[in-house]
Amino acid sequence: MPLDNSGLREEILKLKEERHAIILSHNYQRDEVQEIADFVGDSLELSRTASTVKCDVIVFAGVNFMAESASILSPEKTVLLTELDACCPMADMIRVDSPRPIKKSFPGFDNPPSYVYPAEFTLRDIKAGNPGVPVVTYVNTTADVKAESDVCCTSANIVKVIESLPDEKVICIPDKNLAMWAARNTNKQVIAWDGFCHVHERVTPEDVRKARAEHLGAVLMAHPECRIEVLEMADHVTSTSGMLRFAKASTAKEFIVGTEIGLMYRLRKENPEKIFYPLRKDMICPNMKKTTLKSILRALKENNYIVKVPEHIRVPAKRALDRMLEIK
Repeated sequence: MPLDNSGLREEILKLKEERHAIILSHNYQRDEVQEIADFVGDSLELSRTASTVKCDVIVFAGVNFMAESASILSPEKTVLLTELDACCPMADMIRVDSPRPIKKSFPGFDNPPSYVYPAEFTLRDIKAGNPGVPVVTYVNTTADVKAESDVCCTSANIVKVIESLPDEKVICIPDKNLAMWAARNTNKQVIAWDGFCHVHERVTPEDVRKARAEHLGAVLMAHPECRIEVLEMADHVTSTSGMLRFAKASTAKEFIVGTEIGLMYRLRKENPEKIFYPLRKDMICPNMKKTTLKSILRALKENNYIVKVPEHIRVPAKRALDRMLEIK
C-alpha cells in the first residue's frame, strides 16, 4: 500500500535522523517540500548554512548547480540531489569550452519560450576576446563555469561585486537581464552573455500593467532576472530573500510578486495578515517542481543521486565564491 503524505513525512524524518542528514529546500520548491525541510532559502544561502551545520548528509531539493555549490562548500559531506534531471536551463546556456545540447522549449506551457544557444561562443572564447577583463559569474551556474571565473555574485550583490573590482570593464555571465540591471546601477562597462531564466524572461510590461490594474495599490516586487523594461516599472527590485525581508518590513498590505510562484508559500506563511498576488500565474519552473516527498525519501533510502565536485574544479570554484564572500 502506497504511503500518504503523513506516512512519507514520518519515514523521511526517521531516515533523516538515522543518517544524520539535513534537508535543504530552495524557495521555489513545492509547498510540502519546503514544509519538511530543515532550511529554506536561496541557493547560496542554503549551501553556506549547510557548511556550518554538523551533519553527514545534505539532501538538496533544488537543481543541479545548487547541489554542486553545497559540494564545493562542504566537500567532506555526502550531497544528494533529489532528482537527477532537475537542471537549470539558464545555467546550461553557457559552457566553459564546448557548447551544451540545449532544449529549444520548456514543457508544461501552452506557449513555451524558446531560445537559440550561441553555439559558436564559450566562456573561454569570451575571455580570449576580452583579455584581462574579470569574469563576474552568477551563482546560478555550474561548478566548472565558476571555476573558470574570477568572482561569483548573487542577484542581491552583483553591483557591489562589480564595484569592488578595480577594472572599468567586466564580463557578467550568464543572465543578460541581471547584467543589464547591474549596468544601470554602475558606471562600469558590462559585457553580458545572452542567457536568461525562462520563468522571469516571459514577463512583459503588458503583464505589469494588467497586474497593476487588477490589484490597485499593490506593491510590485520584481526579481532582477526579469527584463529591464519590467524592472523599470517595479516598485522594488530584489532577490527572493530580499522580497521576504521587504514584504515583512513594509507597511503595505498587498504585493504583486514578480518571481517563481514557489516563493508565495513562504511569503504568505511569514506574513499571514498580508495578501500576495503572482505577477503571472505561469511563473513556474518545471525543474524546481520535480522534487516530491517521494524524491526525498528515495534519496535518503538509496543514497542517490550523489553530487561530488572534483577537486580540480572545486578548489578554483570555491576561490571565486570566497572572493565574493570577502566583499563587505
